[in-house]
Amino acid sequence: MPQMPRKGAAGSAQTRQPNVQVRNLFPTPIATLAMPDADRINAVLAERILEREKTAASVRHSNWGGWQSATDFPDWCGAEGKAVLSAAQKVATSLTCDRAGQAVAPTWRMNSWANVNRAGQGNEFHTHPGAYWSATYYVRDGGAGSDPALGGEFEMADPRGVGPAMLAPMLALRIPGGQSVGASEMVRPVPGTLVLFPSWLSHGVRPYEGDRVRISIAMNLTPT
Repeated sequence: MPQMPRKGAAGSAQTRQPNVQVRNLFPTPIATLAMPDADRINAVLAERILEREKTAASVRHSNWGGWQSATDFPDWCGAEGKAVLSAAQKVATSLTCDRAGQAVAPTWRMNSWANVNRAGQGNEFHTHPGAYWSATYYVRDGGAGSDPALGGEFEMADPRGVGPAMLAPMLALRIPGGQSVGASEMVRPVPGTLVLFPSWLSHGVRPYEGDRVRISIAMNLTPT
């Protein structure tokens, strides 16, 4: 399971001023799911995606090189791909509620595409306008999941902005996760892992520096 890096220990209650109450507001959820039966699913999906790459021209959006399919992945992904898309919908539903905090069951409209990256290829920072949740599923990591030197991390910019880091980059907030304020967080790709995040969150993929193939599936979910 991919882990977001710990960037120093947040201060304990004992080191704060007495009687000070701290609330961490405006959370940004990043959900991960280990896909059941991932080895079998990934073997089928890798073969299917690499075959598609041979015959379909790449779409150009945020990608630095590499191959990106059109958003027609659901049309040719087969049962294995549909299992991944269904899993993403279930996670999205479980993390969505109404303004009173009550569970809801949206009908999700989805579009999805496949990505293939080789040495030096990645994605610039971008968002997904017109969607509510977005997700990435890792089919192959090219070895990057176990070797940080190969890059290829999923990188998320701090939605609070860069202001604190610009003013005093040597300082951070003494709260859980506060050590990355004004910077970014990264998740290393691990095959069989689904990562779900709000579509407004600015994110990118650092260049992959390995000599193998990195394959992922991206998707957008919009409530109808």
